[in-house]
Amino acid sequence: MYDLCCIGHLTHDKIVTPDHTVHMAGGTSFYFSHAVKSLPVHYHLITALAKEDDVFVDELKNAGIETTVLASTHTVYFENIYPDKSDNRIQKVLHKADPFQIQELQNVRSKYIHLGPLLANDISIDLIQHLAKNATVSLDVQGYLREVKNESVIPTDWNDKQKALPYISILKASETEAETLTGDTKMETAAKRLFDWGVKEVVITSGSKGSLIYDGKKLYKIPAYKPTITKDATGCGDTYMAGYLYQRLKEADIAYAGAFGAAMAAIKIAASGPFNDTEAAIQKVITANDIL
Repeated sequence: MYDLCCIGHLTHDKIVTPDHTVHMAGGTSFYFSHAVKSLPVHYHLITALAKEDDVFVDELKNAGIETTVLASTHTVYFENIYPDKSDNRIQKVLHKADPFQIQELQNVRSKYIHLGPLLANDISIDLIQHLAKNATVSLDVQGYLREVKNESVIPTDWNDKQKALPYISILKASETEAETLTGDTKMETAAKRLFDWGVKEVVITSGSKGSLIYDGKKLYKIPAYKPTITKDATGCGDTYMAGYLYQRLKEADIAYAGAFGAAMAAIKIAASGPFNDTEAAIQKVITANDIL
């Protein structure tokens, strides 16, 4: 029995700028796993990718992350083109991976399972229902809001959300994703609506504005910690959720779990690549900036 398991595809990310082209691993499962590896928790990653991209998994295994790799015809292949010096991005999906199947995951045993779909068909509603029978299921909703048409990523609503959400104990969404799901522009209202649809803890992240968490009883407003420098925001939400779920697994209260996740995100954004620090460093940020 694991404490925490993440199920999600790794991505092959091609980053194209006017100055260079870089190929690297990415995806929710990549950044989440690197963040968890710094914490004292019995963790397991389940991912799927094509054989030719095994090098991306080797990096995780070499970091000490226990990983199960399922076969897939292709790896999820994102091409992110930044045509100028701004944050404007043209995103294409050159390949999709095979969806995760119930029969492949029959023997998953973990107290908490974090789902990180990257595209709408990665994880079926039937699989969510199956996993929820024996685990507390957490979901990063972003993948269900992405539809691919002619290689282009088109934002879309999640048509099956009200069927799936009652099986989700903890839901993580950005402000934009929460608005897409609910139609609400006020995050307090969006959080309450998602709770009414069945989610037990709604986590809405808002970058430098902090995060909002709702458990049906109280709205928790978690301020963001100010980073020493802002260098790379990629994977900050995944890092936040690694810290949040770690603390909830330890039965910490929601306010502290949110602060812990926020501190991890502040450390991560100050450096390129995934989170690579210690629990002591996280605690130091919390102690030095008493925002609770």
